[in-house]
Amino acid sequence: MPLQVRKSARLEDPGAELLDRARSAWEAYGRASLIGLGAAAAIAAIGFLAMRARATTETTAAGKLGEANVLYWQGEYARSLEAARQIAQQYPSSPSGWDAHRLVGDDAYMLGDTKTAVAEYRAYLEHQKSGLLADAARRSLAYALEANGQSAEAATAYLGLVGRFDRESSAEFLAAAARCYRAARQPAEAAKVLRRLVDEFGDTSFANTAEIELGEFSNAAR
Repeated sequence: MPLQVRKSARLEDPGAELLDRARSAWEAYGRASLIGLGAAAAIAAIGFLAMRARATTETTAAGKLGEANVLYWQGEYARSLEAARQIAQQYPSSPSGWDAHRLVGDDAYMLGDTKTAVAEYRAYLEHQKSGLLADAARRSLAYALEANGQSAEAATAYLGLVGRFDRESSAEFLAAAARCYRAARQPAEAAKVLRRLVDEFGDTSFANTAEIELGEFSNAAR
């Protein structure tokens, strides 16, 4: 077969044409695909290293926080506070760094610094919105607010805790809210809360005292 005929036959061959198109596509896009895969692999590697670094940081912070907690339970509140404050400052983005604010609040409360306790509990609750520890911090915040003379805010905080713990605790929070309303010179609100305590938690140990206080309100109104 003449050379010209062979070339013409090759060019008309569908298989050869498909191979030519595939070769052209690879030359056009193959290198770009490899670059894209390389970039994706690099991003994945960076992400893995970042996760490992965060895990290492949290392990270190958790160990230090554990030591600070031991100091707290030993009654070494000043030393515990200093250690917890350092953790909060050194590891501000780690879970243990956030939890350190709660411990600083506990230490400050035990040392009589209720203003600092309020600030630290609030800092903790900005990060920890739910869970048992968050509810415990809200309860501690209510105590600290009351001790700091912020009676109206404390009453609101106590009311927000009703139903989060057992019935006896809920009755205690209502009694505390009524006490705070009285301190804030809001007797009508105090009476309303006491009535709720009697109606909803009449089986608790706080109910009898609440009924007596309601009687006092009634006598005072006459």
